[in-house]
Amino acid sequence: MQELIAQLKHNRTGLVIGGLIGLLSGGPVGLLLGGTVGFLLQRALRRKLQDYNPQQLFFRATFSVMGRLAKADGRVSEQEIRFAREVMTRMGLSDARKRDAIACFNEGKDEDFDLAQVLRPLSILLRNRAAVKLMFIEIQLQAAMADGEVSPAEQAVLQQVFTLLQFTPEEVELLMSRMRAEDAFRRHSWESHQQSGFNSAGLLEDAYGVLGVSADATDAEVKKAWRKLMSQHHPDKLIAKGVPEDMVQLAKERTQEIQAAYDRVKSARGMR
Repeated sequence: MQELIAQLKHNRTGLVIGGLIGLLSGGPVGLLLGGTVGFLLQRALRRKLQDYNPQQLFFRATFSVMGRLAKADGRVSEQEIRFAREVMTRMGLSDARKRDAIACFNEGKDEDFDLAQVLRPLSILLRNRAAVKLMFIEIQLQAAMADGEVSPAEQAVLQQVFTLLQFTPEEVELLMSRMRAEDAFRRHSWESHQQSGFNSAGLLEDAYGVLGVSADATDAEVKKAWRKLMSQHHPDKLIAKGVPEDMVQLAKERTQEIQAAYDRVKSARGMR
C-alpha cells in the first residue's frame, strides 16, 4: 500500500492531467480512465528516461555485468557474492538503492540477460569519457578476480565487455596487468602489517605495477604515470562525467591505493 501511494505521488502530474482530460470528455468515468491512463503513461515515460539517464545507466550496468561475470562459470561463489555486497556497503547505499543493485545483479545472472543491450547505450554515453569507462571496467575486473582467479568463462564475458566498450587489445593488456598488480599490492600491503620481517621487495614490484611503469622508468616517468592515474580517478571529475554519486567512495579508495603505491616507489627511490 505504501509503495502504491508513493507511486501515485511520484506520477501525480500524469494522474491529474489525464483525469482532467477524462473528466471533460467522459464525465466521472472518463475521470477514472483518464487518470489511470495518465498515471501509466507518466510512469512508463519516467522509467524509459531512467534507462537513458547517465548515472542510472552506469549503476545498472555495473551490477548487472557483475552478476553476469559471477554466473559465467555456472555457479555464483560465496566470494563473488561477498564482493558484490562489499561494493554496495563501500558505496554506502540506502536500503532502497541496495535493493536496486541486487535486482540488477540478479538480472545479470539470468540466462536470457543480453549483455549488449545494457552495454551498447553505455558505450555511446562513455565514448568521450575515458576515465568513467576505465572505472567501470576496473570494477568488473575486481569482480572477476574476487574468487582468486579469472576462469575461461569469465574471460569470455570480459572479452565481450572490452569489445562492446571499444577497448583496444593494448589497452586491455595494460589494464589487466595493472589490476593484477593492484590486487597483489593490496594483499601484500595487508601481509606486511601482519608479519614481522616481511620481504618488501615484492611489494615494491607490485607498486610499480599499480602505476603501470617498470622499475627501469625514470623519476619523471613515474611521476607522470602517477599524475595521470590520479587525474583519471579524481572523484569530482568522475561525478561530473556521469558516475553515480554513490560511487564516490570507490573512486576515493582507488586514488588512495594509487597514492600508496606511488609513496612506496617514491620512498624506495628517495624522490621528493
